[in-house]
Order: sequence, then C-alpha cells, then structure tokens
Amino acid sequence: MKRAGFCAGVWARLVSFFGRTAKIRRGDGVLAAVSGGPDSVCLLHFLSRMSARYGFRLAVCHVNHGIRGKKADADAKFVGQLCLAEKIPYVCAVVDAKAAAKKQGLSLEHAARNLRYRALYKAAKKFRCSKIAFGHHLDDHAETILLNLLRGTNPKGLLGIPARRPLGAGFEGVELIRPLLCVTRGEIMEYVRHNNLSYRTDETNESEEYTRNWVRKTLLPLIEKKQPQFRAHLLEFSSKLSALIGD
Repeated sequence: MKRAGFCAGVWARLVSFFGRTAKIRRGDGVLAAVSGGPDSVCLLHFLSRMSARYGFRLAVCHVNHGIRGKKADADAKFVGQLCLAEKIPYVCAVVDAKAAAKKQGLSLEHAARNLRYRALYKAAKKFRCSKIAFGHHLDDHAETILLNLLRGTNPKGLLGIPARRPLGAGFEGVELIRPLLCVTRGEIMEYVRHNNLSYRTDETNESEEYTRNWVRKTLLPLIEKKQPQFRAHLLEFSSKLSALIGD
C-alpha cells in the first residue's frame, strides 16, 4: 500500500487531529473496528502508518452481526485477508443481533450496537488494547446532530460524535477514539482510491427506510446546496458547545 500522499492538506489534517485527540502513548494497544467498508479500510490503513510513528500495537476486530448471511461471511473473510497481508493480529466475533433484539425487545440497530460493543471490548482485552478505534467521519458527526434535532434533544445531543470518550459503563479501562472525524466521506473515498484499497459494500446503508440514511442521502445534501461548509461548521459549533457545557 502506498502512503497517503494524494493530498498534503488532508494527510496533514489527519495526522494533526490524531496527535491532538487520540492521546496515544508508546506501547499502547489500539484495536481497530473494521467492517470491511471504505471508512474502516481507510482507518486500518491510516492506523497501520501511525503505529510506526507512535510506537503502538495494532490489532483488528470484525463483528459479524448474523444479519446479512453469506455477504457477511464474505466481509469477515475479506477483513481477515487484509490483516493477514498486513500481518496484523485479527479476530472475528460472530453474534446474533436478530435473536438479541427479539429477546430484549430492542430495535435491531440497538441490539446490534450492544452486541458489537461487548464483542469489541472482549477483543480489546484479548489483545491488551486500551483504545478501540472507529471509522466515524465528519459526515457521521453532522448526521448525528441532525438526527438528534429531529428526535428532540437536550444540549448535549448537539455535541454530536466525540473524538474520544470512555467506551461506557461495564467496559472500564477502554476508550473509544475516532481518528477520521476531521475528514468527510468524500475525502475518505479519495484516500481509498488513491491508495488502491479494496473494500466491501453493505447494501443496508443505501436504504432510506432507516432515518439516518435519509438524513445522509436526502436532508444533508439539500442543506449543503445552500451552505457547502455545513459539516465543518457543525464540528466547530459542537466543539465550542462542549467547552461551555462539558462533554
């Protein structure tokens, strides 16, 4: 894989953001949550380059939610092959989100998230990692704020997605970090194309049956026709709000 030299500004922004927010120390372990999609493939490529610079150990966990059948199996195989090529320790966790949703009376999305966090925490402990990296980006941040506004929220709902936070109750000793939060989905796709990175596609991300997908595919583009810098403005706004109310 080539180093991401496609755009000095974007690469410099990623490196600077990582240095400011990840709080990595030499010898730390970082677990990358890799689905096989372009965002997580970009994340894995970037972290593999940063691991040499910062001296941290890198491992990968892929979670198969038991929802997409053979396509999900192919995703897991793809991620395993990526890690084998890069000589990165890897584990695949298989869970049953549909059964959990039915048993616990939760939405499929909520049940899948709970199972995913448990699986990632278990993998982090297995590989002695104190941080789990997710591939969320600037578009995800904007979508989250808009979703919270649509559903009704308190001021903390306007903070969007934090770059770093504790994983949560019951997951002590592990932090969640988001190294790609400073770049857009379009910039990630350019990164992937420039570095000739293969990735998998999840068709459920295209269905506007899910409100988040409608926000991504319809609402956000409409807003950006009037204000192209809307996503960057939201990131700046949530950062200033966090300083006022605490995150």
